[in-house]
Amino acid sequence: MTTDSLPVRTDVRPQPPKDSRPARRSLRTRLRPGAGRQHHAGPLTYLLLTVAALVSLFPLYWTMVAASTDNTRVSQTPPPFLPGPHLLENLGKAWQDAALGKAMVNSFIVAGVIALSTVLFATLAGFAFAKLRFKGRNILLMLVIGTMMVPPQLSVVPLFMMMTDLGWGQKLPAVIFPTLVSAVGVFFMRQYLSEALPDELVEAGRIDGAHSLRIFWSIVLPIARPPMAVLFMITFVHAWNDFFWPFIVLDMTNPTVPVALTQLSAGYIRDQSLIMAGALLGTLPLLVMFVVFGRQIVGGIMQGAVKG
Repeated sequence: MTTDSLPVRTDVRPQPPKDSRPARRSLRTRLRPGAGRQHHAGPLTYLLLTVAALVSLFPLYWTMVAASTDNTRVSQTPPPFLPGPHLLENLGKAWQDAALGKAMVNSFIVAGVIALSTVLFATLAGFAFAKLRFKGRNILLMLVIGTMMVPPQLSVVPLFMMMTDLGWGQKLPAVIFPTLVSAVGVFFMRQYLSEALPDELVEAGRIDGAHSLRIFWSIVLPIARPPMAVLFMITFVHAWNDFFWPFIVLDMTNPTVPVALTQLSAGYIRDQSLIMAGALLGTLPLLVMFVVFGRQIVGGIMQGAVKG
């Protein structure tokens, strides 16, 4: 029997080539369990987040409740848990008794200058420690980190004598200049730039003839904006709430907000509702700043995390 006599099947269709993507996808799924899945939060997660939010907001709510009642009602047992009718009255009295108008202006000047200078100098120093090569770099970095171990109370007396010799007693420069930069900020920016700033970008700038300040302005600042925003916010809040050094070097004629609030508790009988009203007034600017700039700061953190 010859091959010419064999029947030929004409109904056989050519099979398309097999796609290897499902196999690769299944292999990737086996290697990384949960890859490609969208994780959804369960009821327990929402419950825990709600409890955490309520616990975090309770001190602010209690401050508002205490500021809206009188001193007799605050001292009762059990204390009130609902706002009273005297909020505006207590806020106005606290504003007048503590002279919070001038204190607010002073606190904005002090906190703004300290935050801006800390961000600028910490970013410059962080860039130098992270990407520039010079003798003694590691020793200088260890000295900067070592200053974080020194308690600030040890430098109060010599710092006060220095500010007095400069003629800055009872003036805002005595509060601003000792805190123009912080070791924590330098270390924070150095750690970020070490990972987020590629060495190739710095070398490319050198090849193009750019000097260090030009590289800092054109390359480092756009990359460092997310941590700069975070450092500015943290430094501003810390400078606004600082009490120890401003209380020593300033007086009631030129106070910041924490120093001015001590005037509300200077009497023989402390009016707790009035003190809480002053504390609420001192906290409102920080709350407004966080509401206005909080989304930009969180967005910058997320952008920096994705780029990293």
